[in-house]
Amino acid sequence: MLEVTDLAVSYGGLRALAGVSLVVGAGQFVTVVGPNGAGKSTLFKTISGIVPPTAGSVRFEGEDLLAMPASRRAHLGIAHVPEGRQVFKAMTVRENLEMGAYPMAGRHAWVRMLDRIHTLFPILAERAGQFAGTLSGGEQQMLAIGRGLACAPKLLMLDEPSMGLAPAIADLIFDRISQIHREDGLTILLVEQRVAEALELCDRGYVLETGRIVLEGPYEILAGDDRVRRSYLGLDDA
Repeated sequence: MLEVTDLAVSYGGLRALAGVSLVVGAGQFVTVVGPNGAGKSTLFKTISGIVPPTAGSVRFEGEDLLAMPASRRAHLGIAHVPEGRQVFKAMTVRENLEMGAYPMAGRHAWVRMLDRIHTLFPILAERAGQFAGTLSGGEQQMLAIGRGLACAPKLLMLDEPSMGLAPAIADLIFDRISQIHREDGLTILLVEQRVAEALELCDRGYVLETGRIVLEGPYEILAGDDRVRRSYLGLDDA
């Protein structure tokens, strides 16, 4: 479904990504993990069209994403739930969800997707008329995910959904993400610093460090790698 090949991105002469390649198959759950500053968010921003690359290619269902504006990519079925939630704080919960449903697929599936969003996150139904800026951090994250789902996406990209959340709320968010993949069969690409949880959910994972993919494979391979166990899982075989 998504193919990123030899992607390179620079900011002001500083390299953010170098030769990054990854593949996300239809229906898969793929995770990208790594430390702060590794380039994870830059990767997402490049896929969604916010940041231009200096080299490489990005294809989605055979379409060359780099040949089209960011606005067009949403209509292809790519939903990007950004780092830091970035809800429209002066708009109500319902208005935020309606904004997410702007692409044609979202408009056609609005009633079905709204019901699904409310099933996953009942609080969003209860707070439909409340301004998004008055929600708690966890509720805003639920809203951000709901807004992404509102466009009836083929690919849901989630950037650090647990950031800044209390552990219990982060656990709930992970449970709902897993539920979305398991019950709806939605293709998910996740960037996350809670490495243990993120890897347990995925079909395939990538470790990104200083702008490069240093390791990739299924959960069993990554969880068994000494560097991953020491640096990200807090395990020491010694």
